[in-house]
Amino acid sequence: MASAGSSHAALMDEVYRGQRHIYDLTRKYYLFGRDTLIAGLDARPGMRVLEVACGTGRNLAKVGKAWPGVRLFGLDISAEMLKSARAALGTEAQLGEGDACSFDPQALLREPAFERIVLSYSLSMIPDWEGALDHAAGQLADAGELHVVDFGDLQGLPGPFQTLLRGWLAKFHVEPRTTLPAVAARIAHSRGLRLKSRRGPLGYYQLHVLSA
Repeated sequence: MASAGSSHAALMDEVYRGQRHIYDLTRKYYLFGRDTLIAGLDARPGMRVLEVACGTGRNLAKVGKAWPGVRLFGLDISAEMLKSARAALGTEAQLGEGDACSFDPQALLREPAFERIVLSYSLSMIPDWEGALDHAAGQLADAGELHVVDFGDLQGLPGPFQTLLRGWLAKFHVEPRTTLPAVAARIAHSRGLRLKSRRGPLGYYQLHVLSA
């Protein structure tokens, strides 16, 4: 029987085999808050920056431009998405195929921990998203930070638009995680991390930073 991780990998490959070619062109119109997250990384030269579920590599490329001198790392469960990421980033980033819930950073990327870790619109697609968030928090270096952006509660949007958006997102196996603020607080407390949270306009997105 296939494991949950391998089944999810197969699903993501199926979803993105064709979409990866137009992913960045279309997602920029509704994946808000990503550039706000990047601007707030406060990453210095030499810092290791890991994006979990890096997709096409769009965010890592922008991180490299915004914070020159950082070392870029990325992992994704989808081999199809990694094709796009490798084409976009070349030798600028070290990439690996792995499960957000269980990856071994040393085995996959030859690093034991990271000063900055990013989860951008990925928790809403990961079945065990709470496990993924906790696992990422466990890979922080001393004084490291985990930055998360994803869909919010959407409560500021008109009801019909909320219904339409949720239905459309479901077609891509995306589900806004409305309990993310509480889960982030629980994980931060259990790991002795500080938490700063921000609600985007109309509740469209949410930002969380867990700091060691």
